[in-house]
Amino acid sequence: MSGNSSNGNGTTRAIVAKLWSLCHVLRDDGVSYGEYVTELTFLLFVKMLAETGHEERLPKAYRWAGLARREGLDQLEHYRQLLLDLGNPAKTKDQLVLAIFTDAQTKLRKPTNLKTLTDAIDKLDWFSAREEGLGNLYEGLLEKNAAEKKSGAGQYFTPRPLIDCIVRLVKPQPGEVVQDPAAGTAGFLVAADRYIKDKTDDLYKLTEAKAFFQRHNAFVGIELVQDTHRLCLMNLMLHGIESQVESGDSLSPDGERLGKADVILTNPPFGTKKGGGRPTRSDFSITADTSNKQLAFVEHIVRALKPGGRAAIVVPDGVLFDDGVGQRLRTWAMELCNIHTILRLPTGIFYAIGVKTNVLFLTRGKTDRANTKGVWVYDLRANMNSFGKTRPLTLADFAAFEQAHGENPFGKSPRKDEGEEGRFRFFTREQITARNDNLDLAWLRDTSGDPEDEMTEPEDIAVAIMGHLRSALEEVEALSEELAIVPETVP
Repeated sequence: MSGNSSNGNGTTRAIVAKLWSLCHVLRDDGVSYGEYVTELTFLLFVKMLAETGHEERLPKAYRWAGLARREGLDQLEHYRQLLLDLGNPAKTKDQLVLAIFTDAQTKLRKPTNLKTLTDAIDKLDWFSAREEGLGNLYEGLLEKNAAEKKSGAGQYFTPRPLIDCIVRLVKPQPGEVVQDPAAGTAGFLVAADRYIKDKTDDLYKLTEAKAFFQRHNAFVGIELVQDTHRLCLMNLMLHGIESQVESGDSLSPDGERLGKADVILTNPPFGTKKGGGRPTRSDFSITADTSNKQLAFVEHIVRALKPGGRAAIVVPDGVLFDDGVGQRLRTWAMELCNIHTILRLPTGIFYAIGVKTNVLFLTRGKTDRANTKGVWVYDLRANMNSFGKTRPLTLADFAAFEQAHGENPFGKSPRKDEGEEGRFRFFTREQITARNDNLDLAWLRDTSGDPEDEMTEPEDIAVAIMGHLRSALEEVEALSEELAIVPETVP
């Protein structure tokens, strides 16, 4: 199913708006935004199997018609039993169904609210939704949830225009294994699948064996948070991807079992592991003793890439300039990989306002020596608009960067250094060595104001304050770690 939910046509947007409006009905039942999308996922999964002719995946007692026709307490009790049984391996053999419903619980308490949901879902324009792609409908719902700051879901949602830009530059190909070790709601995997389907006439240009590989084996990943994992599996299924993204932790032995990949596309979680935990990977040597998750994910990516494989990873600025483990990681990564391009992203495009992020584009070397000869940096941050609800990120915002990067997915297109006044510059390996391998390379004087100065909404200001407090706490934890101080337990 091709097309982009962000730019999807009016019918999909109208259906998403109708589904989202139902969350107001549930607020008095104590259901939060994030819980609402999970609740909708359970109901939509059952309904969409009916709409796509795949109800054989469910026991007859738990198909849509049997649920939707019930009333009152009978319906609510039937729904609760449905959730229990579909997540019970003794009663459900379909692995996808089992994964989506494992430990599933409903937050609904009032029978009238469940009836409101099932009736509204029945009345949607399912013919148009099928024509446009049920995957696009579901991604639109995830996007709506991510935009709602109160849900906290934004931390699992990378803006789709950024994902599409990255996928177009990395150019995943049929037959390649594409991995996301922090899969979230599967945005990168779905976009990579869409890119390949667009190039192969929905896989019809491929042999039967190659098409089977694309549907079942091409996309792999792990997601740590269980409710996000459900959304991820639902999103993959609706896009015709049968590959299983596992529920687990990539910084544990789960990550080793992912195997090697041709392409890695990911936006790993920022911050430190809860309780100061360290990675439990037997193959980690650089970040084995740090609780800094983003550094550990970079080590995973370098180790998981096949020789000649390529990756794009979203990282906060700290990965570019942190001393100690951070510096050792960068030196090691530049030996094993060609870190050919860094995109300095604008502020305000992620949930935590003020978090400054970048995209690292790299290729794993075929040898383990001196692969980075120099790094190109594109500054899309200095003197840029403030992005947010009033000024959303669009594909057009990346057009100049894509042109500067060039068509070659390994960063080998002819490029031009734009000088001190331009946004695209080249730094030699010798220049980087002289900076103690600090890759936080900036040269433009930023004359735009701080995006936070423009905030007027109390909700935005509160989120910004929380973001700063979280960052400050993480810096204190990192400093304690460097000094080997064990913090006292606060009662």
